[in-house]
Amino acid sequence: MDKRQSIASSGVDAVRSLHPDRSLADEWAPTEKACFDAGAAYLAAVEQFDGIATARAQAAFQNAAHGLGEAAQAVDRFYSRHRSELEQARSALAATPRLAQDAKSLAEKAQLAVAEADPAFVDYPSVRAAWRGVDDAVSTLDSATAAGDALGARTAAARVREAATELDEAIAAAPARAQEARSALASVRTRVEAVNTRFDRLAPAFSALLREFNAASSADLSGNERLAARHIEQAQEDLSAARASNSSGSPEEALDYIAQARAHLADAERLVDAVTDRVDLLREVKADPTRKEHSVRFTLRDAQQLAINRGLVAEWGSVLDAQLARIDRAHAALTGTHPDYWSYIQDLDSISRFITGVIDRMRGSAR
Repeated sequence: MDKRQSIASSGVDAVRSLHPDRSLADEWAPTEKACFDAGAAYLAAVEQFDGIATARAQAAFQNAAHGLGEAAQAVDRFYSRHRSELEQARSALAATPRLAQDAKSLAEKAQLAVAEADPAFVDYPSVRAAWRGVDDAVSTLDSATAAGDALGARTAAARVREAATELDEAIAAAPARAQEARSALASVRTRVEAVNTRFDRLAPAFSALLREFNAASSADLSGNERLAARHIEQAQEDLSAARASNSSGSPEEALDYIAQARAHLADAERLVDAVTDRVDLLREVKADPTRKEHSVRFTLRDAQQLAINRGLVAEWGSVLDAQLARIDRAHAALTGTHPDYWSYIQDLDSISRFITGVIDRMRGSAR
């Protein structure tokens, strides 16, 4: 019984160490108590009746033997129910020190590869960060091992392996960084030229907005030229910094500057396009103000028909009718020499979104 209990108990301890969220220990506790009680009963019989051949002694030993047998069978039943989990946990716990050592060996190998690489690569930010990641992971593993935290050690060992892989990848990628930076520099130079060309269209487009349309149609775009120019200027500054970094042997720093330049160029493009697209949109609506309106009216009729078909007129009929009035008011507001087409577009878009939302809710209520 003692041997069986010891095997089962070590398995339960292993499960508790590696899976503290599992409640196997609660199930084991009554069986373990039965073993302790049976053992205590046997020892009490030995102490009281050892060497005594009486009926009372015989009964005491028979009762103790029966208790030991019952306890042993309870251990067997418990172990049979949880054999796979217990054996896997015990095996994993036993393998934890080796797992930790193997992870540290990988870390040492990765750091040795850096030491043997071109010294210029060691100062690359990606390599430095990966090296720190390995150091931090190994430190965490050592702390968990010293504390006897098996679960923490296994988790930390996995992180050490990941960090070692990241360091291997960083040093392997380092030789290509210089070429990557040169290619990126050429690409961004071309893009700066393209954005400058697009920027040249902004002022004429904004002037057209002021001449051809209501002042409200361009009020939100009045600062776009200044902001776009500043973004282009910042992109050119970043590009110059990137060239200097690459020339001084810091291609990764150059790539960071290039990323900033690209972000500024994207912002400049967005600001330019907002003006040129606004001109195109307003001219399109001015040429045929009813085209967009008809599209919204068509969507409204579809919504009204859906309400009829699904028996939802009482719930949504008046709501949809109100959108027709909103469309009529938006159309009626197109007055004067320079009607406010931008407000007209925004009103129709708002109405369209509202109708679409009603359609979605009607379809959802029918499911």
